[in-house]
Amino acid sequence: MDPLGFAIDCAREAGEVLLARFGSGLLYEEKSRRGDLVTEADRESERLILERIRAVSPGATIVAEESGVHTGSSDERWFIDPLDGTTNFAHTYPLFCVSIACERRGELVAGVVYAPKLGELFAAECGSGARLLANGEDEILISTSSVEHVSDALLCTGFPPGGLGANLPSFRALSEIAHAVRRDGAAALDLAFLAAGRFDAFWEFGLSAWDVAAGTLIVREAGGTVTASSGEPLDYFGRTILASNGLLHDEMRERLGRLRDSD
Repeated sequence: MDPLGFAIDCAREAGEVLLARFGSGLLYEEKSRRGDLVTEADRESERLILERIRAVSPGATIVAEESGVHTGSSDERWFIDPLDGTTNFAHTYPLFCVSIACERRGELVAGVVYAPKLGELFAAECGSGARLLANGEDEILISTSSVEHVSDALLCTGFPPGGLGANLPSFRALSEIAHAVRRDGAAALDLAFLAAGRFDAFWEFGLSAWDVAAGTLIVREAGGTVTASSGEPLDYFGRTILASNGLLHDEMRERLGRLRDSD
């Protein structure tokens, strides 16, 4: 089984589920904290992806946002976010996506982030670069930006629902230095946009493995750097991330570190 081709097909199919539900007045629920939403579209998309993975790789472990960890017997592991940006989706804001990543023997081998409302699919295979498939037709190789200083950068970040505190000092300080700081509410898509050179760096606290796995591979294959916010190697379950075009990484790490030390 070709993991990248499979992930692309699976993401597109899940994206069709989301498009069919988009703007239909779908009811949502709050999960463990205020503003952390889930809809039937999340669950329907996840059921589809789980069924597809189990059909082709029944021994794989699957780490899924809505249903948790499905432990397997093989050395293959999938990370899936069936709808990243649920709050956006629930309010008909078009920045949401499906995120799927495959890991074999501890190494990410394929990652896909599909934004169905935008008609953009970002994909990467280990050692083969990153690409953007737009509107199902045009395919282009993508790469991170060449911006060298935070003062010239467009940055991106995010906040967990109901939890601004940990990131607010960084958001405030970096907003005063960079050209701007955006908060789009879909971490996987933020990473894909970084890989395509639309953002120059991204950081966030409180994320989960399914938020970052696919985007991490896409950024790295596009020439960028991804670590924990401290600069240590990224742990998908470590809850912090700093991604950049590589040129800004040391400056971003130092600035975030100074802000963290001053708390």
